[in-house]
Order: sequence, then C-alpha cells, then structure tokens
Amino acid sequence: MKFAIIKERKSPPDRRVVFSPATLAEARDKFPKAEFVVESSDIRVFSDEEYAKLGFEVTDDISDADVMIGVKEVPLEYLIPNKKYFYFSHTIKKQPYNRKLLVTMLERNIEMYDHETIVRENGMRLIGFGRYAGLVGAYNGFRALGIRDKLFNLPKVETLADLDEVKSELDKITIPNIKILLTGTGKVAYGAKEILDHLGIKEISDALYLTSEFTEPVYVMADVMEYAKRKDGTVGDKWEFYKDPSDYESNFMPYAKETDYFIAGHFYGNNAPYLFTRKDAKTADFKINLVADISCDIDGPVASTIRPSTIAEPFYGYDVQTEKEVEFKANNAITVMAVDNLPCELPKDASEGFGETFVEHVIPAFFNGDKNGTLKRAKITENGKLTERFLYLQDYVDNKK
Repeated sequence: MKFAIIKERKSPPDRRVVFSPATLAEARDKFPKAEFVVESSDIRVFSDEEYAKLGFEVTDDISDADVMIGVKEVPLEYLIPNKKYFYFSHTIKKQPYNRKLLVTMLERNIEMYDHETIVRENGMRLIGFGRYAGLVGAYNGFRALGIRDKLFNLPKVETLADLDEVKSELDKITIPNIKILLTGTGKVAYGAKEILDHLGIKEISDALYLTSEFTEPVYVMADVMEYAKRKDGTVGDKWEFYKDPSDYESNFMPYAKETDYFIAGHFYGNNAPYLFTRKDAKTADFKINLVADISCDIDGPVASTIRPSTIAEPFYGYDVQTEKEVEFKANNAITVMAVDNLPCELPKDASEGFGETFVEHVIPAFFNGDKNGTLKRAKITENGKLTERFLYLQDYVDNKK
C-alpha cells in the first residue's frame, strides 16, 4: 500500500505535516509492506531535502498513491477520485463553509477519514494537536499579561525554533501573585498545565483556591464537575454530563470571583451550559481580567470570546459593560487571547508529536485487519455514501440543515 504525504494548500499556509522525516523513517522500518512518498512543498516546516536525505521519493505527482495524508482541508480541485484521505475536514459538526467539501468527496468516491474521528471505542480521541494548542495558548496568555501590565516581554512563539526555546524564554520571567484557573482534563489542558508547571506555579485544591489568598502565584485545574452542577442539586456524574448535559447548569461564578487569569482548555459539547455569560461578566465581583481561550468557541461558553484572534494579532479586549471589542490594554477590559490555530505556531514539535501517535494508532490498522476497529470508526464516507456512524450528516449533505 502506498501512502502519500500531501502538500498543504489551504490559505493561510500551514507549515505542519503529519510526519516529520524521522517519524516517516520510523514508519517505514516498522511497516515494510508500506511505501511512502512525499509531495514536494516549499511551505512545510521540514524541507524536501530532509525527506530525500532519508531515502524518500519527493515528487509533484502523487496520483498513484492509495492513501493521502494531510493536515488541513484539501481544496476541491486537488481532491483525487477513488482515494483514501486523512485530514481535518471540519465537516462533522455540519460546518456550513465546508459542506461542498463533503459533497465533493462523496461525488468522487473518496474514502474520508477525519483526524478528529480517529477515536477509541469510548469516543476518546487517539491523535491530535491538542497538547501543542495547550502549550502555546498558555504561553500566549502569559505573553499578553507581560505586555499589558509592563512586566516582561516574551517573544512570539512563531519566532522560536521549538518547545525547548519556548521554555527557555519562560525561564527568564517572574509571574506576579495571581490566581490562575485551568479548565479541562484532556490533552489541551495538560499541555497548558505543562507550561504552568514549568514556571513553577503551585497547583492547589479547589477548596483552597476558592477560600484562600496567597502570597505567590497559584493555579487550580478544574474538571467539568467542578464548574458545572446538576440543576436539582443532586451529585453530578461526569459521564452522564457528557451524554446529556441538559440537566446541568454553570457553577463557574465561584471561580470567576477568585480568578485573575483563566485558561479555557475544556471541550465544550452541544447543549452544555455556558461557563459565564455577558451578564455574569458585568457583576461587581467578577474578577477575571485575562482569558486564554484555547477552546475558542465564538459567542459561546466564554462570553468574552466574541471572535477568533490571529497569530499576527493574538490579543483583543472585551469591554464587559458595552459587550464590544476594545484595545487589549484598555482599562476595565478583559484581555482575550483566542487564536484558533495555535499549533501552527509550533509546527516542528507539533508535527513530530502528531506523527508519533499516527504511527502508533493508525498505520498498524492497515496491516492488522483493523483489529481494533480504528479505521472503521473513523471512516466518514465509503462507496459514495456516508457510513452508518455518520448518517447524521445526510441532511447536511442534502442541504436541508
């Protein structure tokens, strides 16, 4: 079976790739029946020469490959019929802007596997760039703090070579006496935690966080059952919440009254309660003045996130009274970092980490009869139709929703 590492063509350019040269060489060694070819690219973080030096064919013509592996959406004109494709299609939530992409894949008899749909039997994702989103998002939040309050000047992550350089820059700064809330317990949240721990910020319990003052910076990592509660007052269950959150309401305000810097690293599901609303942010005891919204759900659970920001201009301000955007240094505004493509700032490390998990969880499935069902669960389209798992997208395809 022949696998092609395809060129990223979506604009703005994305320098990430699923396989670094070293990881691709590892895959070749582990799976001798697999053949790998690399589509030439002047964009990706690893050069064509780096792949060629390890013996990989680098070419402009990958039409004879069976499986196409990329990161971002493939422009319609580059979708080759009757192939298998892996990339982030951004269609599984019925995103209107990508409906035509899914329709075209069906029309061209493409077998589509979305990186987001590569999951365990329990639905937990197996691969992704979440850790790197968390790392960069937390760093960016501290960068905003330093600039806004004239404390220190961290460079942009995109100007640094790798994660080691990111951590070296953090070693040069001192964090003031603030309280930091980190929501979530997945890869994103643990990526952000890695930054907090590297800075030597003390992790404390919820009870202490909500009731005590400190003479040093501290943080708490809050799971969904801490910031959401059952409406009837009974004890909640996390897995029940994930299945159906309609019986729950926000319990976020006790944290908002104690928090200076909020890092949103949680996953927000449909019908889940908002963490804080625009009305909540207007209350006199709402203390949060800096938000790194890594989850970046617009006009959603984090009221101050009114638009995504960009790597070029990562910060903006949210005026809680007018509910409008202002300059990020403005008095009485919440400073917001809501870059929605954070791993792009750390393309080398992100690519290396992603490739390692892809070799572990996906490539083996092509040679062991998919014994764990990984490919079956991930497959969105087959033989010009939606697979059973993704039939809920039919009205989206038919343009009825």
